Amino acid sequence: MPTPSPAAHPIRRLTFRDLTACADLSENRGWPREEHKWGLLLTAGQGYGIDAPDGGLMAACIVTRYGPQERPDLAAIGMVLVAERYARQGVGRQLMRHVVSSLDTTPLTLHATPNGRPLYEELGFKTTGRAEMVRGHFASGDERPGTATRAATAEDLTAILRLDEEVFGTYRTHMITRLPAFADELRVAEDDGRVIGYAALWPNMETHVVGPLVARDTETAKALVASLAARTDRPLRTDIDVRHEELLAWVKERGLSTVTFNAVMTYGVPELPGDWSRRFAPLTVAAG
Repeated sequence: MPTPSPAAHPIRRLTFRDLTACADLSENRGWPREEHKWGLLLTAGQGYGIDAPDGGLMAACIVTRYGPQERPDLAAIGMVLVAERYARQGVGRQLMRHVVSSLDTTPLTLHATPNGRPLYEELGFKTTGRAEMVRGHFASGDERPGTATRAATAEDLTAILRLDEEVFGTYRTHMITRLPAFADELRVAEDDGRVIGYAALWPNMETHVVGPLVARDTETAKALVASLAARTDRPLRTDIDVRHEELLAWVKERGLSTVTFNAVMTYGVPELPGDWSRRFAPLTVAAG
């Protein structure tokens, strides 16, 4: 009896119980295990996976939906991984086709590595932007007194959610309300008592990631980044929309350097909703 091809194996929903298997899969492909991030994505989003016949996961990905549950305004696809021993056998293509089909008419977005981009283009995704990952120890400079920032409190959550929906183009309450527990720091920027920006600092292996970073303007974004950097000794990492050239130049002056570029791709919409000019960095590229 012939052995079925890897792409013929069934796809199932993943749960939080699959966290270790997902981290193992990341490690298998030379990525960090990122268990803290996987935990968030598996609870706020929906995982899809293919079990390997010899144990563990053959492939996995996460879909995070935003907007109304019954008819999402947008869904982000991330953490698309295929175990090394099953690579280049059509497994990733099968998984992605299943996910795209299951989301029906929901507009989609993802951040694509150079290796993954050809598959997504084959499936109909279009490149609509670019994000630059930067990393390094942040060196504070002679910052001018400017935008006031402070630690966020429970009373700020309504204002944060309102601002995030305005900037993101749809609501993502189930993700943002997890930030106080997920992040080590959550800060807001204010102007005359009004929240004009917010940012989180969350742990990821040996680094701290800045994201989301939502701000009225570049000076506000700088103030938030500087205030978060002052609260960690770890290297900072973040993914900044390349259109924010001034912020990118500033963080590089402060010691961060380019790691890689990812293509921002969409499916079913010509561009992402919301206001890109105030959306400086995502929570994580895996969740849009």
